[in-house]
Amino acid sequence: MKILALDTATENCSAALLIDEQAWHREVEAERGHAELILTMIDELLRESGTKLPDLTAIAFGRGPGSFTGVRLAASVTQGLAFGAGVPVVPVSDLRAVAQRVASQHVLVCNDARMQEVYWGCFERMPDGLMSPITPERVSKPADVQLPEAWRGSGAGRGFAAYTMLRERLADQLTNIEPTLLPRACDIARLAIAEVHAGRMQAPETAVPTYIRNDVAKPKAP
Repeated sequence: MKILALDTATENCSAALLIDEQAWHREVEAERGHAELILTMIDELLRESGTKLPDLTAIAFGRGPGSFTGVRLAASVTQGLAFGAGVPVVPVSDLRAVAQRVASQHVLVCNDARMQEVYWGCFERMPDGLMSPITPERVSKPADVQLPEAWRGSGAGRGFAAYTMLRERLADQLTNIEPTLLPRACDIARLAIAEVHAGRMQAPETAVPTYIRNDVAKPKAP
């Protein structure tokens, strides 16, 4: 199996290539310039591994939620590469990719959504070791983040660094917090493996972003 993965939904721009048991990875945290960075990373990974795009089993991408320009970039690059190579795509949640990084059974991911809001969702580790959502992905004020009843687990994501009140509100339900984590393409690639095995691959034209917040361009009512 050969899976190329890319993510530009946050300040962390990354690409990864998994070929059976081998892995190649690139990652740079930057405020801008993701378009140039991601294309360079992909070229390097393909060249170093001796892989051509048509050889790929699928292209996975971080479909959001995240930066509007970032998730659009990941989707458009994925579409272009997949169309040209004739390979399917696998969209993967950026919140789920963060949860996958945490060594815990239950994880609340809160990514900074700007505008005094967070993207968030709760995840549970399945017997196969992969995280699965147990709540819908949402965007809200930090004060509106709610955990399931009797839920205990870990917290992860830059939302905890941006809004410290999250730690205070949820201290009784979170055993530990990892506030520096961002999604990575290597985790997106690993999550995509199960999707490929299950036959949940999609045509390139379905590589579209998941924004959650759809009215960001609309002026707020006074």
